Amino acid sequence: MKNIKQYLLSVIGLSLVATAAQARDFSDVEIKVKNAAGQVYMLEGAGGNIGVLATEQGLLLVDDQFSPLAKKIETAMKGIADQPLKYVVNTHYHGDHTGGNKYFGHHAPIFAHENVRNRLQAKDGHDPVSLPVVTYKDGVNIHMAKERITLTHLPAGHTDSDTFVYFNQANVLHTGDLFFESRFPYVDLNGGGSVKGYLNNVRHMIANTPDDVVIIPGHGKLTDKASLKAFADMIDYSINRVSKALANGKSEADILAMGIGEQYKDHSWNFITEERWLKTLVADLK
Repeated sequence: MKNIKQYLLSVIGLSLVATAAQARDFSDVEIKVKNAAGQVYMLEGAGGNIGVLATEQGLLLVDDQFSPLAKKIETAMKGIADQPLKYVVNTHYHGDHTGGNKYFGHHAPIFAHENVRNRLQAKDGHDPVSLPVVTYKDGVNIHMAKERITLTHLPAGHTDSDTFVYFNQANVLHTGDLFFESRFPYVDLNGGGSVKGYLNNVRHMIANTPDDVVIIPGHGKLTDKASLKAFADMIDYSINRVSKALANGKSEADILAMGIGEQYKDHSWNFITEERWLKTLVADLK
């Protein structure tokens, strides 16, 4: 019964995201381009950060934000290299990372974990073109020009569909929403996410990428491994703080009154405030 309830809430959540995106005015959104390293770039706009590999053999796109921004994203990519789009990768199923699938799916095959397709397909009124056509359970490598792009699925973290993307030649990591730079993360408990699983996944990325890796986070600025380690420390601290309080019989109201502590108050932001982060921790750890 609990799993059915979580599934239904996840579907409802997807519908709400899509409705909000359709109602929003994106006309003033500018797509900003930053070189990460080598032929890999980060695009910022509205929603999750985008990764672009630009080669003489074509372009590879990691995530595609919202549908109304698709042509702006395409223009920004063509500004880097006027080459055809060859592949699209979805790091997970959320609408601010997959909204452009409907447009880009006409131009290139979409790669994603099998749960991305399952969750998008469950949405009423979905467009078949927006669905990933190449899915995997654990991961896959894409070879393009001189670059090898490694897609690795990690279980039960931000969602149950998360992939991190590593560009081996350029030494660039796109984390998807397994990293919210300098802020509290969103753990989608109704979408198969887990607070402790999230921390395990962050630690996996730390342990399995070079120390000098350049990082494109799901949200936030282009950064490095030191920032990712600090993020892991914050989650570990948060889990320990709330777990200890729950073990001592504290209620959710008690924990909210206690707060996260001064050290991490500046990680609160408009979507995941300190209160929402603490409520997520309580809901998952109690």
